[in-house]
Amino acid sequence: MLLRSRLCLLVFLALFLCVLAGSTPIRSQEATDDTELRKQLALGEQLLGKTPDRAAVLYFIAATHALLREPHEAIVNLKECIAAKEGFDPSGDPIFRGLKFSTEFQQLVGIAHKNFPEVSRAQIAFVVPEKDLIPEGLAYDPAQDVFYLSSLHLKKILRIPRQEPEHFSDFVLTDRYALLPVLGIRMDPTDGSVWSASWLDNGKTELVHFDRNGTLLGRFSLAEESKHGFNDLVVLRDGSVFVTDTAGSQAYRFDPQKKTFQALALNRAVFEPNGIAISDDQQFLFIADQFGVLRYEIRSGHATDVSPGTSNTLAGADGLYWYKGSLVTIQNGIGSPRIAAFQLSDDGLRVMKTTILENRSAFTTLPTTGAIRGDKFYFIINSQIDNLNGDRILDPTTLAPVRIGVLTLP
Repeated sequence: MLLRSRLCLLVFLALFLCVLAGSTPIRSQEATDDTELRKQLALGEQLLGKTPDRAAVLYFIAATHALLREPHEAIVNLKECIAAKEGFDPSGDPIFRGLKFSTEFQQLVGIAHKNFPEVSRAQIAFVVPEKDLIPEGLAYDPAQDVFYLSSLHLKKILRIPRQEPEHFSDFVLTDRYALLPVLGIRMDPTDGSVWSASWLDNGKTELVHFDRNGTLLGRFSLAEESKHGFNDLVVLRDGSVFVTDTAGSQAYRFDPQKKTFQALALNRAVFEPNGIAISDDQQFLFIADQFGVLRYEIRSGHATDVSPGTSNTLAGADGLYWYKGSLVTIQNGIGSPRIAAFQLSDDGLRVMKTTILENRSAFTTLPTTGAIRGDKFYFIINSQIDNLNGDRILDPTTLAPVRIGVLTLP
């Protein structure tokens, strides 16, 4: 899940967001804003050659130049990025809206679309008629054969029977516990309870825990006052929870017995970590940020970047899931969103095969996260995050029922 404050789902430089997606892209009109963007640019330039995915860094740099109103420099970096043939497609990123009528930009988009054509394999699984949910997280409970869907706008969680989705109900009612906007949601594999991350754009954030009836068991936050934003999470069989902190550019392990958070020591600084997944044997944790995916060995605490290989990118993964030795991702940070499956080596350190499952189709409008059931991947098609500004819907007339798609995994 990308940043959920006044944020565009597809905006890559979310640290400096000041408006929502679908509205006017960021403009750095004040000197202080430009100063911060110059620092951001320096960060990107320092990272060149220090990550497995050079094109991801180039895209980051190009987006920064676009925000600084430097179209020539943006195009230069986009050219090298697109030439790497990894799947970056700036046509779907509002950061580059000011360049879209440029001949050079249109040529680059044409190349990107030629290298990575439309892929449409998904089908509609079910539709939730509540239009103003602005859904974020999706989880599946195999014991009850139900889905749980979290809502940013209404600050609640829905319970949706898979076989009778029309009989959905509120698992946690709006304002019952004065929740913050609800993001990532996962099942506890031991007892069927529900964990979720919640986050308000002023920096307030919590882990919340509910029993199988939707009764609040606990809510937990970091003691320090720095800005944080819990986004996505996984729950291990021993009860521990790993959560990404997008606003704080960190990841934490939460001990439910001690009720303490411990920051993970990673091999490099992560930038807005988002999706997170755990291998079936629970040896490896995979953490996605804007530049790729890190493999974290839980027993030793050793972290390493996963190599995407040539002509491939793991960057910008929103939802991230483990499936039979592969990472299934919804990549929102590469421009136009896509859904892909990356088969990994046995040690989880290299991508051996990439399968694009959905790309530039009607099913990648504004996808966010998903859930795996058997060999099926269910995912939110139209999050409508671009229509939310804080607690306010920008244009109620354009809201639509929430569609959930389904794909068969390779």
